[in-house]
Amino acid sequence: MKFSPDNALMSECRILVIEDHALVREAMVLALERLGLSCVFAQASCGQEALGIIEARQDFDLVLVDLMLPDMSGFSLLSVLAHRFPSIPVVVVSALADEASVKRALKAGASGFLSKSLSTEQLVDAVRKVLDGGVVTPESSELTSSRPPRKRSVDSISEQFGLTAAQTRVMELMVEGRTNREIADLLGLAEGTVKVHCSAILRALDVSNRAQALVVLARHGLRG
Repeated sequence: MKFSPDNALMSECRILVIEDHALVREAMVLALERLGLSCVFAQASCGQEALGIIEARQDFDLVLVDLMLPDMSGFSLLSVLAHRFPSIPVVVVSALADEASVKRALKAGASGFLSKSLSTEQLVDAVRKVLDGGVVTPESSELTSSRPPRKRSVDSISEQFGLTAAQTRVMELMVEGRTNREIADLLGLAEGTVKVHCSAILRALDVSNRAQALVVLARHGLRG
């Protein structure tokens, strides 16, 4: 369903915000109240709660979801929503706005991807576009993909220590300060698999813990 200021007077716009941090979730709702539409907001702190809300009332016009949820991967939730509620547009709002994540979210069924670095005005404009049937993605300047010098450092370190492609990606997220749970969610892996990769990285670097690994990687030019 498309919305405009004219038909908004005839029908309420229903938006579900899925975000585990209460302050962020409530701030988004406050920002979106500036849409100029007659909006009703629902809030969920995890994937299962969100699914329960949608199942109970399936007339949402938009769902906003963070990728970092406590009970399931945001990418997994996108796939479930696309399969079970294909008529409801879902937009990712995430701090992790790298090119790979954007492409993966859109492939999983998202109608758009917004960076949490957006201003309130930019967020409102983007949501207006989606409600009107459009698709929104980050501008190239908003993407957090690795810069060329960092990429060269990563490739060099990976080759020097004999890391696999999967271990290299885990290593990059370790350097960013991500926990094993966060890395698992971001890469769509089991947390146990991430632990296996981390152990392999520590062995390759000849260190006994993550702190020591970060010191070694920093010496080789790889910092968070």
